[in-house]
Amino acid sequence: MSTTRRIGLSLGADICWPAFYEDIIARIGPVTVGGEEIRFEVERVTIEPFDLRQPTRYDLVIDRLTPWYHTSREWLKKAILMDDVYVLNSPFTLQSMQKHTSYAAMLRLGLPIPKTMLLPPREYEPSPDLEFTLDRYAQMFDLAELGERIGYPAYLKPYDGGAWEGVSRVEDAGDLMEAYNSSGSRIMHLQAAVDPHDLFVRALGVGPQVNIMKYDPGAPLHDRYKVEFDFVDSEETQLLTDMVMTINSFFGWDFNSCEALRQDGEFYPIDFANANPDSQVTSLHYHLPWLAKALLRWSLFCAATNKQMDFDLRWKEYLTIADSDRTYREKLGAYASLARQRFETERFEEFCDTQLANLDEITLEYMSSDRARDAVTAKVAAMFPAHEVDGFTDHFWGLLQFWVHTESDRLSRV
Repeated sequence: MSTTRRIGLSLGADICWPAFYEDIIARIGPVTVGGEEIRFEVERVTIEPFDLRQPTRYDLVIDRLTPWYHTSREWLKKAILMDDVYVLNSPFTLQSMQKHTSYAAMLRLGLPIPKTMLLPPREYEPSPDLEFTLDRYAQMFDLAELGERIGYPAYLKPYDGGAWEGVSRVEDAGDLMEAYNSSGSRIMHLQAAVDPHDLFVRALGVGPQVNIMKYDPGAPLHDRYKVEFDFVDSEETQLLTDMVMTINSFFGWDFNSCEALRQDGEFYPIDFANANPDSQVTSLHYHLPWLAKALLRWSLFCAATNKQMDFDLRWKEYLTIADSDRTYREKLGAYASLARQRFETERFEEFCDTQLANLDEITLEYMSSDRARDAVTAKVAAMFPAHEVDGFTDHFWGLLQFWVHTESDRLSRV
């Protein structure tokens, strides 16, 4: 008996990883679950009017549009509710959980979030109701005093994210006043800097898979993710993995990243509501093959096993641990145990071992192919001026070939 599972890619400016995904999946072939042979078809989701009763043709969708394109977000909600489609990530929690909510939730779980304050917007669109409300209830505040309370240096940044757009580092009250006056109608967080710190990492999670990368936010986009090894030890790796698993499972996200800074041996998470993370060769370069394989493994597992969206986040399970007398590290381990259950980690690993045993070799061969280089060229051409395309194509392709070299070494040792 044979069944076809259809996977939809809901894409924006993504070029390279979808091409990798489509090409590699075509080389994998069918898998077998419960004695049933399952084949996969991949299709890019179009944007068009839709009837709410119109059946959805996909069993799973990898979503890259929900945070900013509302038409696709609402279609996904309909597809989940009406057709039991599994979606990476849940559009419901992505819409409702701003970075502010993620800070509050992880503070509740005991994670060491830097001291953070929410500020009312500097400007607003006038309306009779709002003017009536502010006239009676808005309290004047001393911005300089709030800055002293948080401490300097600090960062003024939008409460709902936006990468580094709108983020200002403030060293004193003058910097803070200037940045706040320039923030317009955006609601802002004032957050203490983790300064000094000796390491900045960004950890990328896909289902129960986590990759920890050294990160430099001050570098140009193409050089922020560093190609370095052994910058965290085994204990730190486990802690960061548990942190990412905790965050992602708490919010129902299976494709998200977490930024954390290390100070005096402690990792402080500063930005972890990134459920539309960097996924391009022009940013991830060397690390992109890991992402391609992680997305393939997780999406094929979810599609093949008919995994269902979990609408009940069951936060009480986490809060019970949070209210216990365990240490922070013990609590984080317990949260991660819940996460592994929710991601069905043991079943996932068995599926990968038995059904996707050839994925490493297939990906290794593909990453040296002309088709992979063509995808790199297409992405570079979309991002860089014409006179830089050849140079940056060679640069990113060289980093991918370095991955091929290191991955070959790893597989030979395995």
